[in-house]
Amino acid sequence: MFCTVLNYVSLRLLGQEMDGGDGAMHKARTWILDHGGATYIPSWGKCWLSVLGVYEWDGNNSLPPELWLLPYFLPIHPGRMWCHCRMVYLPMSYLYGKRFIGPISGVVLSLRKELYNQAYHQIDWNLARNQCSKEDLYFPHPLIQDILWKCLHKFAEPLVMQWPFSKLRSRALSTVMKHIEYEDVNTNYLCIGPVNKVMNMLCCWIDDPNSTAVKRHLSRIKDYLWVAEDGMKMNGYNGSQLWDVVLAVQAIVGTNLPQEYDLMLKRAHQFIKMSQMSKDSSGDLSCWYRHSSKGGWPFSTADNGWAAGDCTAEGLKAALILSQLPYEIAGQALEQNKLYDAVNLILSLQNSSGGFASYELTRSNAWLEMINPSEIFGDIIIDYQYVECTSAAIQGLKQFSKLYPGYRRKNIEACIKKALHFIESMQLSDGSWYGSWAVCYTYGTWFGITGLITGGKTYENSLAVRKGCEFLLSKQLPSGGWGESYLSSQAKVYTNIGKDVSHIVNTGWAMLALIEAGQAKRDPNPLHRAAKVLINSQMANGDFPQQEIVGVFNKNCMISYSAYRNIFPIWALGVYLNKVLKA
Repeated sequence: MFCTVLNYVSLRLLGQEMDGGDGAMHKARTWILDHGGATYIPSWGKCWLSVLGVYEWDGNNSLPPELWLLPYFLPIHPGRMWCHCRMVYLPMSYLYGKRFIGPISGVVLSLRKELYNQAYHQIDWNLARNQCSKEDLYFPHPLIQDILWKCLHKFAEPLVMQWPFSKLRSRALSTVMKHIEYEDVNTNYLCIGPVNKVMNMLCCWIDDPNSTAVKRHLSRIKDYLWVAEDGMKMNGYNGSQLWDVVLAVQAIVGTNLPQEYDLMLKRAHQFIKMSQMSKDSSGDLSCWYRHSSKGGWPFSTADNGWAAGDCTAEGLKAALILSQLPYEIAGQALEQNKLYDAVNLILSLQNSSGGFASYELTRSNAWLEMINPSEIFGDIIIDYQYVECTSAAIQGLKQFSKLYPGYRRKNIEACIKKALHFIESMQLSDGSWYGSWAVCYTYGTWFGITGLITGGKTYENSLAVRKGCEFLLSKQLPSGGWGESYLSSQAKVYTNIGKDVSHIVNTGWAMLALIEAGQAKRDPNPLHRAAKVLINSQMANGDFPQQEIVGVFNKNCMISYSAYRNIFPIWALGVYLNKVLKA
C-alpha cells in the first residue's frame, strides 16, 4: 500500500490521468481500493498525504514537537534515538505541529475521491489512525503504543492547541526548526538521507519560501537521483561512494596485482583522503546531540557530514593498506595525524558492552522499540550494536597497531578484547551471526569470523570460529555456491533463494570467511567448488551479473549495492588464488 499509493499520487501530480498509463493507473487504483483504500497506508505515507491535503491530520498518530523540549536525561528524549530515526521524525514533528496542508487543487480534490472506498467527509479518521495494510505491516503496534497515541491525541493535543499552552507548541516548533537548520548546514543541505532531506526542504519552504535554504536544498536533490537500467530512482542515501571505494581497494590489493591497477588505486586513494572529515560539526555538539566526527569517514561523501563507525574503520584499513604500497602505485600516504584522528574516533564509539553501533554510542534502551511507530521497519528507535561494525573496528585498529604500535596501544588492546567478547556473545546457536546491513547470515558470519580471527582467535582455539565455519559449510549449495534470500533478513531464518540459485556476492562472502579461517588446510574442496561458481559466472566482457538484491537495513528495507557484484567475486577469487592455490 505504501509504495502503490505514493507512486499513484506522484504520477497524478506529474500529470498522468487517473485512467492513463496504458491501464497501469486503473490497475493501481483498483489494487488500492480492493485492499481497503489509502487509510491503510503506513504512518509515513499518512504524513505525506496529509501535507498534500488528501488525508486529514486527525488520522495521524501524534508526533508532538514538544518532545524536543524534554530534559535529555529522560530515555525517550529524541536526542537519545538513532540518528536516522530522530532526523526523520524531526521534520515530521514540525509538519504535524504546524498541521501544514498545501494548496487544494483540482487534482487534490480528485484524489480524495480516487483513493477511498467512501466519501472523504465520511471517513472515520479516529479509526484510520491505526490502520495499516497487512502487506506493509512488519512491526505491529504493541497495545501500550496504541494506548499512548490515543491518550496523546485525546488529551495532550487539544491542550497544546489552546492558550496559554499554545505558547509551548510555538516554542517547540522554533526549537525543531533550529535543529532542522543545523542538520541542513552541517550536511551541506544533503541531510543524512533522502526522507529527511525532502521533509527538511519542505519545512524550510513553509518557514520562508524565498529563503536561501530552499534554494540550496533544491540544488542538491540531484545528488539522490540514480539512473538505473530500468529507469530513474531515488537513492536511499546520496550514494555509497566511500564504502564502495574502500571495499574495492581491499579487493584489488587482495588479488596481489596492484601494480596492474596503479592509476585506479591512486585515484581511489585520493578520494579516500579527500573524504575524511577534518573537523567536527559546528557549535556545541552536545546541544545538537551529535557525536564527534573529526577523523571519520562517511558512507558516501564528505558533504554528507555524518561519520559512520564501520566506514571509518574500513576507511582507516584501506588507507593503511594503500600506505604500504609503493608511491608509484598508490600515491602519497595519508598523514599520520589523520590516522590518529581516525583511531581516536573509533575508540570513542565503543559501548560498555564492547560493541559498536552505526554512527554514535547507543544512548538509550532497547525497550524503547515498543514505541516504534513506523509499522514498516524494525529496530529503528536506538542505535543498536552490530557484529559488522564491531568486526570492522577490530580490523581497522589491528591493522593500525601493526604499523603504529606506540599510539594508544593499551587503549586499542582493551578495545579489541572487549569487542571480541561482544562478537562471541552475538553468535547464534547454529553458529551464525545475523547481518543487519546486507543479506544476511552469510554477511554477518563473514564479519563475525573475520573479526575474531583478526583479533587473534583461530579455528583451533575458538569454538565460535569453528561453529561459524560449520554453519557456512552447512549452507553450501550442491552447485558449490551460496545463495541467501532477502527473506532471511525479514523472517530472521536462513532462507535460500528460490530454486537454490547461487548468488555470487553471498558466495564471495562465504569464501572470504572460510579462507580466513584456514579452510584450505582442512579441506579445500568447498573452496574449489565455490571458486568454479564465481569463475563460471563471469560474463564475456569481464563483468559479473547483477542478481537478487543483497543490501538491507532495519530488517525490512532492501537496498541495491550495484558494485558488490564485481567487488566480492574479485576479492574472493584473488584471495583464493594467493592463499589457496599458491599457498
